Amino acid sequence: MLEPNSFAYGRWIAPGNAAKTLYNPVNGAAFARAGGSTLDFGAMITHATQVGGPALRAMTFHQRAKMLKALAIHLDSRKEELYAINPLTGATRKDGGIDIDGGIITMMVIASKGRREMPDGHVYIDGDVEQVSRKGSFLAQHIAVPLQGVAVHINAFNFPVWGMLEKLAPSLLAGVPAIVKPATQTCFLTEACVRLIIESGILPDGALQLIIGVTGDLLDRMGPQDVVAFTGSADTAFKLRSNPNIMRNSTRFTAEQDSLNASILGPDAVAGTPEFDLFIKQAAAEMTTKAGQKCTAIRRMIVPEQQLDAVTEALAERLKKTTIGDPAGDARMGALVSAGQKADVLEKAAMIGTEAQQVLGGDAFDTPDGPGFLAPMLFRCADPDGAKNIHAIEAFGPVSTLLPYRDTAHAAELANRGQGSLVASLVTHDPAVARDVAVASAAWHGRLYITDRDSMGEATGHGSPLPHLVHGGPGRAGGGEELGGVRGVLHYMQRTAIQGGPDVLTAITGQWVPGSAEVTGPVHPFQRTFREIKIGETITTDPREVTLEDIEHFAHFTGDTFYAHMDDTAAKANPFFPGRVAHGYLLLSFAAGLFVQPDPGPVLANTGLNELSFQKPVSPGDKVHVRLTAKRKTQRTDDYGEVAWNVTLYNQDSEQVAQYELLTMVSYAR
Repeated sequence: MLEPNSFAYGRWIAPGNAAKTLYNPVNGAAFARAGGSTLDFGAMITHATQVGGPALRAMTFHQRAKMLKALAIHLDSRKEELYAINPLTGATRKDGGIDIDGGIITMMVIASKGRREMPDGHVYIDGDVEQVSRKGSFLAQHIAVPLQGVAVHINAFNFPVWGMLEKLAPSLLAGVPAIVKPATQTCFLTEACVRLIIESGILPDGALQLIIGVTGDLLDRMGPQDVVAFTGSADTAFKLRSNPNIMRNSTRFTAEQDSLNASILGPDAVAGTPEFDLFIKQAAAEMTTKAGQKCTAIRRMIVPEQQLDAVTEALAERLKKTTIGDPAGDARMGALVSAGQKADVLEKAAMIGTEAQQVLGGDAFDTPDGPGFLAPMLFRCADPDGAKNIHAIEAFGPVSTLLPYRDTAHAAELANRGQGSLVASLVTHDPAVARDVAVASAAWHGRLYITDRDSMGEATGHGSPLPHLVHGGPGRAGGGEELGGVRGVLHYMQRTAIQGGPDVLTAITGQWVPGSAEVTGPVHPFQRTFREIKIGETITTDPREVTLEDIEHFAHFTGDTFYAHMDDTAAKANPFFPGRVAHGYLLLSFAAGLFVQPDPGPVLANTGLNELSFQKPVSPGDKVHVRLTAKRKTQRTDDYGEVAWNVTLYNQDSEQVAQYELLTMVSYAR
């Protein structure tokens, strides 16, 4: 008998006398006792905010990203321990891969984005510096810093590992400790994963705690610095969101809830086309993967009126090939998570059946007698405009309904009738159809997945949330966002506008701001290692005259004989130029020649150029010089880091003629 423990204030706490018995959805046997223990939720919050939070915030974004990467690698090395108990959730190994490997991969991606897209510091810079004074002595900058509370993650039963890790990774990267509360029916798998995490010693004490069972008065204790992230039903989300304490303190609350996701078959995707076959394959997969227990599963299949019979026949034939059985074996589809979940699905399916004809059900399948087994149920609605239940009730299992449409506007209208979904998909080979549907329906869906014969080989699938992209949706889908790379991390951070002088902004952000103090190094900065270079370290070069011969040589050598460089009369007729002027790229080349130190040294390579702009033309006879300043440093590997340099070109009158950001890779050693 499994006995999943809570993990609170640094210790494991066994189930109590009031523990709930869990039953195997495959054979009905009792296999676990969960919950029922007495937890001190105030002490859990204190442990998180006074122990875990400070330890996480002491680390930089990059240190936290490295921590997440190490954690993902550790879980990957021990994942078979999770797969061993995965069948007790009713899921096959393939289904478990979405949950277990999917969660690990999500954590790895978030860690990678933390290293690539966030600074190696404690402050995230959000947007450009705003010059709010005439001379630039007083500036403004938006930053984001970690909230100083705790993140409470309340997760659904269907993805006990991924559901935890996809919330936990952004929270920890932001620097906010988490208290995780999984659904009781599958909490044993979450607990096994948390146990691996805690025993690894990778996380600081207090960064992660686990509640098995009820949350008691935890939400009544939430404050303005806390976050609640919920996944589950709309009714439960409303109940939690309406907590007076959460509303009074403006506690951040994000929800990912019921979603009547739709998939549209384009009018061009007739029977016999690759798109038609792709739609049938995708529809069958979405109905049977995790036995339809996915928040992104297709609940409404919207197809052209002329294709309704063909789709019905093809989809039914494909579904009939689904083998249903013991998830520990080789069955394609396992069981629903519990007998109670099966009863709920059948109740909801009966309500859908009042508006649609069931065209496929149990009689077509060899279905075991276990308490959680349920064969796919396919419905067909003749009047999608008059239907109400189909657009309002989600049967959270292998249930979907076919809806005919007249034209693409009607198809988008039907998709939108769900009042907000996590994802809608469109299968079409016609870009015009894709545009029409996207413009008409994007406002109602968190993600639009559009695929055809050209992209299907690499496409990720209708029901696959990606850590790079927003996972959430408007309206009944919850109105929130998760994942989305750095966007998901910012849910756990406070965006603040700071105002002050250039030196103040530089000190706070760790990034040089024009107008702030410059530093003179002992040698040319290109001869200094990554560690030795100081933010604000600056050199100003000697001037170089730009001659007419230089301009003509560059024009003929490169082939760029644009009239502004070669024809004085035509150039003067142009309102931007006083006559013949130097090429912008000639100025960049001269700038490099002025500031580059040619000897071998720590600088390994130039890797990019950002935000190039030209402010004033340079005429023959003008003299240009360069100011090169170390703007930002970012560690990339254990051997080298990236230095971003602010490069500004001036003419003989100290007027700025060009500016850009130069990226170089610089070694840690000479």
